[in-house]
Amino acid sequence: MTTGPANPSSRPVGTGRPLLFLDVDGTLLPFGGSAGPSEDGTNPLLAGLDAGHGRRLAALPCDLVWATTWMHDANEVLAPRLGLPPLPVVDWPDDEDDDGGRLHWKTRRLVEWAAGRRFVWLDDEIADADRRWVAGNHSGSALLHRVDARRGLTDADHRLVARWLSG
Repeated sequence: MTTGPANPSSRPVGTGRPLLFLDVDGTLLPFGGSAGPSEDGTNPLLAGLDAGHGRRLAALPCDLVWATTWMHDANEVLAPRLGLPPLPVVDWPDDEDDDGGRLHWKTRRLVEWAAGRRFVWLDDEIADADRRWVAGNHSGSALLHRVDARRGLTDADHRLVARWLSG
């Protein structure tokens, strides 16, 4: 897989597999831990990163894509800690559409990036408005799964995504 701007050349090509858009803060890095100040200058939330998520995510029958404000830093900081190769990254436009706050600012861009492919979106900020919008504006099936930001990804989240991808 490659990294780079979100354009057709940076997307996983030719696989026909579903995509899994992966958020970081609140999803892989839970907010509910007891992370204190970091002595080495790294993000203190990194102490809550479960390296086992990498193995479990890589085993899913899908193409993983970073969908995070970490953008390309996710490949430099998180991918090695998770045992993942560099993943494609959704680049966010500087001029986000403002629809009055009804939709998450990532929603439209992820549907555009998916270009009709089935996808899972794991994030701690997904709302019903996002689910309705995706259902009405995306030609493929999609699972928008809200992760509890205090706990981050759990075994139950992994099982739910695996079942959806296999179904």
